[in-house]
Amino acid sequence: MEPFARELLELICTTCNLQDVELDKIHIDDPLIGPESPLGTDSLDALEIAVTIQQKYGVRMDSENTSRVVLQSLASLVEYIKKNKPGG
Repeated sequence: MEPFARELLELICTTCNLQDVELDKIHIDDPLIGPESPLGTDSLDALEIAVTIQQKYGVRMDSENTSRVVLQSLASLVEYIKKNKPGG
């Protein structure tokens, strides 16, 4: 896993107070939110993640549809942040 993806995964675990998550067992294409997620996160966690991403990286998810697509996986979140981060 690339360093930025790992950083995001650690940030998500901290933001959502996830403990006992074995980061090395999480794959970049695993679902981030929902019952299939190895993290066990839900829609409230998704909101917390979106707020944290906006505060830390200056990247805003404007609508529920955008956040649903962006938060499908760690890979989609990494791509969205890199594409929309202020200053490139």
